[in-house]
Amino acid sequence: MTRPSTPERSVSRGLARLCALAVCAGIGIGFVGGAFRWCLNHANAWRGDLLDWAGDAAGPAWLVPVAVTAAGAAIGAFVVRLVPLASGSGVQQVEAVDRGLDDPPPLRVVPAKFVGGLVALGSGLTLGREGPTVHMGAAIGAWVGRLSRSSDDDVRILTTSLAGAGLGVAFNAPVGGGLFALEEVAKSYRMRLVLPTLLAVGVAVGCARILIGDDPDFAVSDVQAPSVVVLPIFIVFGLITGILGVFYNQVILTFFDGVRRLTSVPMEVKAVIIGGLVGGLLAFDPDTAGGGDALTQGLLDGARLALPTVAILLLVRFVVGPLSYAAGTPGGLFAPLLAVGALWGVLFAALVNVVVPAGYDDWTVALIIVGMSAFFAAVVRAPITGIVLVMELTAVTTVTIPMLAATAAAVLIANAVGSPPIYDSLRDRMLAGKSGPTARPGTAG
Repeated sequence: MTRPSTPERSVSRGLARLCALAVCAGIGIGFVGGAFRWCLNHANAWRGDLLDWAGDAAGPAWLVPVAVTAAGAAIGAFVVRLVPLASGSGVQQVEAVDRGLDDPPPLRVVPAKFVGGLVALGSGLTLGREGPTVHMGAAIGAWVGRLSRSSDDDVRILTTSLAGAGLGVAFNAPVGGGLFALEEVAKSYRMRLVLPTLLAVGVAVGCARILIGDDPDFAVSDVQAPSVVVLPIFIVFGLITGILGVFYNQVILTFFDGVRRLTSVPMEVKAVIIGGLVGGLLAFDPDTAGGGDALTQGLLDGARLALPTVAILLLVRFVVGPLSYAAGTPGGLFAPLLAVGALWGVLFAALVNVVVPAGYDDWTVALIIVGMSAFFAAVVRAPITGIVLVMELTAVTTVTIPMLAATAAAVLIANAVGSPPIYDSLRDRMLAGKSGPTARPGTAG
């Protein structure tokens, strides 16, 4: 039997070492990300109690949640002043690292994203928990790579792999996290990246589940599989969703650029103003702001909201998510996207129930689930990640074919319009902000 040549054995040992480092870093982001989610769950519960108290109390009690959200935004912005790289999602920075356009994030990003993200999200800003966990994972991966004196290429691989592990922890979705690293960040499926990513994500989610449990993020009852006869309806739904995704991207960039141009206003002041507006919405109706998980779960449970109410919530959240992101605090875009997609699915289902003869009983739930994946893909332009992520979030596979059709249609129309993926636009702005002569802390996005 012929033994592997020396170069082959060297490559094999190098891959084994890289995988071992990915496992070690995966343990780190698993427990750090799990602790972040645990703390955020408690912060959200406390905020819910506060809103209930403000709603029952007499007088100007509604000002208290407004002040809390404004203060949380201010603290998040102050953390960004101390660690500018902690601003925004972090996904665009990880993508820049993977392409060799930026340095891997330093370890100080971890406490900055943890604290800043916790106060910003916990106080009620409409931001996603995945942004902090993705960036914390990337920073831990890069730190392990540097500590082990790995090559620059291996440090970048660990940064990308652990970013996927962070997403997997954020949504309790290991396969979605792995696909995110491969499809969205690296846009590559080479073996030297695939194996460390799979190991990092698997170990990270396994460790996080010790702290947060292993139930899917959304509890969904059995959903009947739609007949292929109604597939064209989902394709039409996907095409319209693609147009909505293009508009949503434009709203994000409009608010982001507009707030950034106010260079004479300190970032903490801008964050306070945005936080106060979001806090006012929360005091009026908790469903109008916040991450949106409770709203999405209610819709999946069959909450009977009047269609005008659904339309208003869709319009408000279409604006308040991008506005919250413009505050520059730590926080992501993914979780709010899912709530918008769910609301849009409810509205479209109401139209279908009027136009289409009876014959399929689960239009609303099916279109909520498909809406989440299609809208995600239209904005991010990562269709496989969107489909698998929503399947793991809901543990529903019976609407897979409609999800494939609608998500493909959404991405097709978004690309045809010529709108770039949101993280490409944010990455360009981040790199321009770093190289510009007037760049200021917190303007990188």
